[in-house]
Amino acid sequence: MNCIDYLLPSDVDENELFVLGQRETLSFFDLKQQVIALARGLQLKYGSGNKIILLSPNSNFFIVSYLAIMKSGNVVLPLNPATEEVQLQYIKEQAGVELAIIPTLLKARIKVPFHTIWCEENIRQLSNEKSDVDDIPEADFGPDTLAQIIYTSGSTAMPKGVMISHKNIIANTSSIIDYLKLGPSDIMEVVLPFFYCYGLSLLHTHLRVKGKIVLNNNFIFLGSVFKDLEKYKCTGFAGVPSHFQILLRKSDTFAKTAFPHLRYVTQAGGKLHTVFIEEFIKAQPQTKFIVMYGQTEATARLSYLPSERLEDKLGSLGKGIPGVELIVVDKNGHPTKPGEIGEIIAKGDNVMLGYYKDEKATAEALRDGWLYTGDLAKVDEDGFIYHAARRKEIIKVGGRRVSPKEIEEIIVSIPGVVDCTITSVNDDVLGEAIKAVVVNSDANPELNEKLVKEYCSTRLASFKIPHIVEFHSKMEVNAAGKKVKK
Repeated sequence: MNCIDYLLPSDVDENELFVLGQRETLSFFDLKQQVIALARGLQLKYGSGNKIILLSPNSNFFIVSYLAIMKSGNVVLPLNPATEEVQLQYIKEQAGVELAIIPTLLKARIKVPFHTIWCEENIRQLSNEKSDVDDIPEADFGPDTLAQIIYTSGSTAMPKGVMISHKNIIANTSSIIDYLKLGPSDIMEVVLPFFYCYGLSLLHTHLRVKGKIVLNNNFIFLGSVFKDLEKYKCTGFAGVPSHFQILLRKSDTFAKTAFPHLRYVTQAGGKLHTVFIEEFIKAQPQTKFIVMYGQTEATARLSYLPSERLEDKLGSLGKGIPGVELIVVDKNGHPTKPGEIGEIIAKGDNVMLGYYKDEKATAEALRDGWLYTGDLAKVDEDGFIYHAARRKEIIKVGGRRVSPKEIEEIIVSIPGVVDCTITSVNDDVLGEAIKAVVVNSDANPELNEKLVKEYCSTRLASFKIPHIVEFHSKMEVNAAGKKVKK
């Protein structure tokens, strides 16, 4: 089944809006008409099965183009508009891309030559073409037909292309709707970019249930987020750790403002330290806080922790979402005992087809039907999973293994600290020494290296105390809002 036929509502009202926001709106009716018209145009001009790059910020232009490419039977490659020239050239050549869809304002900045570029005018012309046909001929679809390739940074210099099928999107969307209990009354404040799988999951789920989304590309201006939550009576907000850290430690407004319509928030894209979760619950007690865990390789989502289990399972990433089997295994592939560290592996219809043109990486990640995530974790007696670290993040200090997250958790509990990043530096004696990069707010201007080390000394073993402490004025995050570790 074409996932767009699953996502687009069959019955639409001409006046019912899907996209809300200050800059533009879009009704379900217009969306459906434009998607079908553009998909028809793509089929007529290019056929099906082609790779098409989409470079655009969150907008109506992105949504229509994204859905139409997959509806036409072609494969969409949604990329960060700020993708570096070398990487863009690599992706274009690897995927054999001839057509790119790019908004006019961005087109002039793209230095990589494409055979054809479609901008707003091209999309508008096709979208305005009248037709008595309500749909288009469906291409030859099987359960594993490729729908999109999401490029994600890995351990190599160039990004890896994660191949996501139509079945993957349908399975993950259905699961997320199930456990979040989404419906037509839900309105999501979207600050996550759509070239990121977490952002795409917001688009997929709210389109499927005929909810609404509010597009906000300016999270840095916190006032605009607060205004959206109030003006559009948003019921949901989704963010990565940096979003919640900034909301709670860079502004007094969030903690002091009531958002009566905000039913729930979700957090994924990395571990948010428990001190921030506790602060959020205290600031917004009427709002459910749902911790989630996932990977691009799993379309978006793998696990969730229900808000009602936060009190007794704080720090856990929960259990597998509906339709996903999630376990922790040792180096021999056997399930670990409670408390033992192992690797998280997953099985379900949401797991990727593999990495595009990378058989070696695919073979390492997909084994006997299981996705090996590379994330280390342990389970408790009740089967709840607790994230430890990624295998490559573990620091060895004098032969002893240290998890950066344990130290970060302690330092961010210091009043006024917005963020902490623990990394290693070479040391002639220890092999690796611990370095802490601390982002401090104006609330604690007197904080210095000595005070941080003294604070750690009362809560950590001596070999876990940072050897070096640096202070920065702001967090370093990528375009998706995820923290950048150097």
